[in-house]
Amino acid sequence: MTIETMPRLGLGTWELTGEDCRRTVPQALEMGYRHVDTAQMYGNEADVGRAIASASVDRDELWLTTKLGLDAIGDPDEVARSTEQSLRDLRTDHVDMLLIHWPVELDRLEDTLEAMASLRDRGLTRHLGVSNFTAELVTRASRAVDLTTNQVEYHAMLGQDKVKAATVEAGAVLTAYSPLARGALLQHPVVVNVAGARSAEPAQIALRWLLDQDDVAVIPKASGPDHLRSNLAALDMAPLSTNDRAALDDLPKDRRQVDPPFAPDWD
Repeated sequence: MTIETMPRLGLGTWELTGEDCRRTVPQALEMGYRHVDTAQMYGNEADVGRAIASASVDRDELWLTTKLGLDAIGDPDEVARSTEQSLRDLRTDHVDMLLIHWPVELDRLEDTLEAMASLRDRGLTRHLGVSNFTAELVTRASRAVDLTTNQVEYHAMLGQDKVKAATVEAGAVLTAYSPLARGALLQHPVVVNVAGARSAEPAQIALRWLLDQDDVAVIPKASGPDHLRSNLAALDMAPLSTNDRAALDDLPKDRRQVDPPFAPDWD
C-alpha cells in the first residue's frame, strides 16, 4: 500500500544510536509501527537506514521523516546537498517528510522553504514541514509552502494552545515530540492514579491525552520491546473519560524539557 496520510503514532529516534537503534527500529516495524522519525542532528540516519533495510517491511508501507541540520538551513545549495546525503544514509530515494529542524537563519527562511519545495518537485520528499516553530513562524512558513506538520515538544505538562491553533490554521498537524515529558509523566501521581484505575500503563495515559485531540500525532521514543508494545497499544485504547482528562488538564503546563540556546522565543 502507499501511505497518503502520516500515521498518528510513530517511533522517535532522538538519542537512539548504534546497535540500540539497529535493534529497536526493526522490532518496532515488526510490531506494526509505520512511522519513523529521525534527523541529521541525531547522528543516526545511517543506523536508521540500516535498520529499515533489515526489516521485513516494504518501503512504501513506511512513513519516514528526517530534518535538515542547522548548517544547511539558509543555504539552498546546502539544503539540496545535505538532503541527498540523508537519503544515502537512509538507503532510500525519498523521505516522506522533510522538516526544518529549528527556526534559525530566519532572514532566509523563505529561501530555505523554496529549496525544500524544489526537492519535493524532484521527488526527494513527498511532504514538507517545520519543527520547533512558534505560532508566528509557522504562519509565516505556511505562506511560502504547504506544510504537513509543525513538530514541537508537547505533553500534559506543557501547554501549546497558541502553536496548535496556528498549526491547524495553516492546514497542518501538530506532531508531539517528548510526549512523556522525558519520563516525568511516568512518575506523576495523577498519571499513575489514572493508569491504575484503568489497568493501563502511565505512558499509555500520557499518550492517550494527546491522541484524544484532533490534529495531533505523537512520536514517543522507546528502546525496549515492552515499551514499544505499550506505546503502540495506546492507539487502540478507549478515549480518556471526562474526569480523567480533566485531571491531566489540571497539571502544570509550563514544564518544558527541551530548550537549547538556539531555540526561539517560545509562545
